[in-house]
Amino acid sequence: MTLQKDSLMTCAAEQLVGVLTSVTGDAKRPVALHVPEFSGREWEYVKDCLDTGWVSSVGGYVDGFERQLAEITGARHAIAVVNGTAALQVALNVCGVQAGDEVLVPALTFVATANAVTHCGAVPHFVDSEEGSLGICVTALAHRLRMVAERGAQGVLNRETGRRIAAIVPMHVFGHACDMVALGELAAEWGLPIVEDAAEALGSSLHGRHLGTWGQVGVLSFNGNKLVTTGGGGAVLTDSPELARRLKHLTTTAKLPHRWEFVHDEVAYNYRLPNINAALGCAQLERLPDFLTRKRRLAQAYLDATRDCSTISMITEPVGCHSNYWLNAIRLAEGGETLRDAVLAATNDAGFQCRPLWRPMHQLPMFAACPRTELPVAERLAASIINVPSSAVLGAKVNVDLR
Repeated sequence: MTLQKDSLMTCAAEQLVGVLTSVTGDAKRPVALHVPEFSGREWEYVKDCLDTGWVSSVGGYVDGFERQLAEITGARHAIAVVNGTAALQVALNVCGVQAGDEVLVPALTFVATANAVTHCGAVPHFVDSEEGSLGICVTALAHRLRMVAERGAQGVLNRETGRRIAAIVPMHVFGHACDMVALGELAAEWGLPIVEDAAEALGSSLHGRHLGTWGQVGVLSFNGNKLVTTGGGGAVLTDSPELARRLKHLTTTAKLPHRWEFVHDEVAYNYRLPNINAALGCAQLERLPDFLTRKRRLAQAYLDATRDCSTISMITEPVGCHSNYWLNAIRLAEGGETLRDAVLAATNDAGFQCRPLWRPMHQLPMFAACPRTELPVAERLAASIINVPSSAVLGAKVNVDLR
């Protein structure tokens, strides 16, 4: 058995290193997982902020960045904030999540999703994932609700904990869409709002509709490792004028307009995105179509290179989804889950910065006692997925035909 395991590990490591070598070509080692690219008007716009002194949370670039986001995503309103976690927290807030509530979130997500729920004083309730999309499994979620939920005078209650279930937060992993059609139907059946965590999904769509616009609100992130970056930043998308006004008010310290008085009508947040960060974002958004083309070329190159591999396979966009392929992901064949770390060691030793998927939320100490369903798929995916170098600059060097 040990010999068989060692042989499988060696084969998987050799195949993955071979794929990485062929796709990245002469890229300088180590090849980073994901790096930002500043090849447009970033210097010009940021210098303009410095020259004019408009560097803080008021300025034309913040407004312009929001308009660009609304145009790109098709949302009626975009509210720019300091990071994706803050965006998700305030999005949950305006959708009615209160202290003591539960929020349904995938166990397989970045920790910010669960953190934002906790920042609201609420409790994450973890649900399982779907093999193809890596997102929330709607079938498993429907079963979970039938088992533990009931409608009461105050909404949907968890019979096991007595807490109100206040919202559903799907997360689009690596820019691949969850089944938002089925999830929307389930949410409507139970009367639960959907707050989309589309932090990784700028430029991704499902059936032609941009991710982040399927729920009552959606959230984007512009961290330094995202497809488009503002250094640190996020945004909330919504079609509701009322929610947009509420979001803007809460994220700008709830200050009432006045020529000189400082009058604030509630406890709120200082979450507005600074103008200098927005300037960077405006220049980045101008490059988005090119970034997306190169990301999809890189994904196609990985897919072509792994077609004949026996121990690894490429994770691809679900049917109906046009993904940004923010991070490309390789999955080890069945039986290779216990070899993941050995394969990661081999690829990193060879000069390729690869990483595992996040540790499932219920396996983190601060969330271990949270309510959850059985999570076999999430655990299996976490044990078998490896992210590989995915910078847009790599896509400029590959020679493939986009299908």
